[in-house]
Amino acid sequence: MLIRPTEVKERVISIDVMRGFALLGIFIVNMLFFHSPYIYINPYTWFHLPGDYETYKWIDIFVQGSVYPLFAMLFGYGLSMQFMKSQERGTSFAKLAARRLSVLLLIGCIHAFLIWSGDILITYALAGFVLLLVIRLKPIWLFIISAVLFIIPNGLLNGLLYWMGKFDSDSLIIFTGIQEIESSIEAFSQGSWLEIFDQRLADWLYMTQYGLIILVMFFTIVPFLLIGAAAAKLKLIERASELKVFWIVTILITLIGGTVIKWIPFMKEANLFTMSVQDTFGGPLQAIAYGGILALLCTIPAMQRLFSPFAKAGRMSMTIYLMQSIIATTIFYSYGFGLYGRIDIQTGTWMAIGIYLLQLVFAELWFMKYKQGPVEALWRKLTYKSNQKE
Repeated sequence: MLIRPTEVKERVISIDVMRGFALLGIFIVNMLFFHSPYIYINPYTWFHLPGDYETYKWIDIFVQGSVYPLFAMLFGYGLSMQFMKSQERGTSFAKLAARRLSVLLLIGCIHAFLIWSGDILITYALAGFVLLLVIRLKPIWLFIISAVLFIIPNGLLNGLLYWMGKFDSDSLIIFTGIQEIESSIEAFSQGSWLEIFDQRLADWLYMTQYGLIILVMFFTIVPFLLIGAAAAKLKLIERASELKVFWIVTILITLIGGTVIKWIPFMKEANLFTMSVQDTFGGPLQAIAYGGILALLCTIPAMQRLFSPFAKAGRMSMTIYLMQSIIATTIFYSYGFGLYGRIDIQTGTWMAIGIYLLQLVFAELWFMKYKQGPVEALWRKLTYKSNQKE
């Protein structure tokens, strides 16, 4: 018996809804990088206009660092669901999963080096291979491993930053790279394709810490995939209606705790320590809360109908994600309209929301005729075709 892709009737609507909402949050955050040299500035001191500062503050507290953990958990959730289905059907999962992750890695490389440097698909693919090594474990062990991988390294890192600040507060200052900012604006707004490629590569190396991301992902991304995989085995999303008390308590704790932590850089001095604590601990807590809220709302039939457009976007999440990069770079890079460095945060945020709404319309129209998004269909063809020959 062959492993089949998830059919529409087998899909869990709430998971697609979560992916759909996460894609909006991801685009709002990524838009900061699309239209400006955000990675080289100190965002807590850079924005002086009240509108820009308040918009950034809203994004930083409620979106930044809070949507990619949710998406990572959903990625682990989906892989675990596929693994359990393969077990039920008595089919081999490892080869197909490895093939799918390999294709995802290839797509990520194309995206990172030819479209936009802020790609996350490479990291998800590599983290997915790690998940495959432990996916057969019971949920309790997945939770334990996740906790160990996340709490110990991140606790030590943030503890180190705290003590560094105690002895030398200047060591925690977030610096703004003026030369890097000028180089980015010149390359992306008016440079040739080769100059844009060079700057894109430099940005990717900077954001991935010159390849260190492969090590860092073990305590930043992998734990979230493990949590998602464990949650899938317990069917925490599918059983949301019968686990209302669990979800309500979880939502209250994680939403309040996460939001308080996310406020720290604005209540105290914004430096490397407070920013690290904010994203490391506050973001994932909010992500769990957001997922729980959507899981409960989706137990209401009327809300399922209301969220249907987001569910369709979630069904073609890779297509939507890559489309966002293509559209945004065309708007801001010199081979398009060359608006890089020329718009403010408010405008960029509203542009992200507007483009995403158009993507919802696109998803609605697409699924009137097709069962999968275009990139997802290609991904399926590349991975399942060879599987059928085995």
